[in-house]
Amino acid sequence: MGKDEQSQSWYSLGIIWAGAMICIPSLLVGNTLISGMGLTKALAVSFVGYAIVVIIMIFQGMQSSDLGKPTVHVAGQVFGKKGSRTILSIILAIACLGWFGIQANVCGVALANLLAAYDMNVPIPIASLLSGLVMVISAVYGIKVLRVLSYIAVPFLIVICLLGLVQALSGDTLQLIMDYKPKNNMSFSDGLAITIGSFALGAVIAGDYSQYSKKRSDVFKAATFGIIPAGVLMIGVGAVLTIAYQTSDITAVFLNIVTPLIGGIALILATWKTNLVNAISGGIALINVFNVSKDKEKMAIGIAGTVGTVLAVIGILNYFTPIMSILSAMIPPVAGVMIASYWVMNKGDKSSWKEVDGVNRLGVFSWLVGAVIASFPVVLSLFPSMSQLPNQPLIGIVISFVIYYLGYRISMQKTVILEENR
Repeated sequence: MGKDEQSQSWYSLGIIWAGAMICIPSLLVGNTLISGMGLTKALAVSFVGYAIVVIIMIFQGMQSSDLGKPTVHVAGQVFGKKGSRTILSIILAIACLGWFGIQANVCGVALANLLAAYDMNVPIPIASLLSGLVMVISAVYGIKVLRVLSYIAVPFLIVICLLGLVQALSGDTLQLIMDYKPKNNMSFSDGLAITIGSFALGAVIAGDYSQYSKKRSDVFKAATFGIIPAGVLMIGVGAVLTIAYQTSDITAVFLNIVTPLIGGIALILATWKTNLVNAISGGIALINVFNVSKDKEKMAIGIAGTVGTVLAVIGILNYFTPIMSILSAMIPPVAGVMIASYWVMNKGDKSSWKEVDGVNRLGVFSWLVGAVIASFPVVLSLFPSMSQLPNQPLIGIVISFVIYYLGYRISMQKTVILEENR
């Protein structure tokens, strides 16, 4: 089926991307930001962070729109066919397994707290284990379960959030929000790292969704109007609810909306729905990384979900901030190399694009150096006794861009010299 037959409007693409923002992770970001900064600063950070995400999405999405190919194929020029599949699949696997663990952990905490409200005490690790296993089993059955859950969970989550806001913005609670002062101090750059990390993968693989867009302007409009309003709104909701219910625990917030049972079910369904996507995507990524045959897909999904469940049991939710910072360090440099290749070297001309067989070492090296340097301050932050470096979430994408640009120029000059000496 050709691109024209599958073409989509900017509006439909924008709805898809906006829908991706209406989820528990977006609320978690708001919950995390507000613990270290005031509401105005948190909203400013979220706006700037998602604006950066949108810029990356536009460059990435337009490449796929031009070529009518998904991200992994477009990246075949800059990383090589084998390199692009391996790198993107490894990043996708890491991100999906980490997100599965976080969501299963959130679900486990919600389940444990919900049962405790009815005098049934279940340890959070056990509740996380049970939650994760149910998610894994349902993920193996694939898209049918996901479709049913999506129809139920997304509207339910929206209604509960709206009810929570109505409660929060009435009476004395409104004054509480106005007078709020954070207990901790989070820098603007740390807040940016968390915000960018929450959707960095979605930005880099934007082409998977925009490949059927007819015009570059459709990608621009869909990303701008799909991501920024929905993203800032959900972070704002997460922040306001956290202040209103005076707890940094997102599960406790939901259990206080309407009744513990209704709020708890909304949270459980929302995390369950999102984790089906994480398990399925993670399983497919593992197949690509280890070059396993497609008929082992259900087994791969099961393995991905099981690994994520183990992460939930050991309490990965406690490391939400450094995980988001690592993702914001590792993933954007992929776009840095791809942008340098397509928009600077090829000047955005699709006729200059071609896939390279095997592995393009310059592209892989450029991405790796940018990712490692950007990740270094985050890794150091895990060891308080060591001297700390400021977290600069955009340093990786800039470094990868520059290394690839210079490396490409040098290699081209060498090629010209060799040809002249023949």
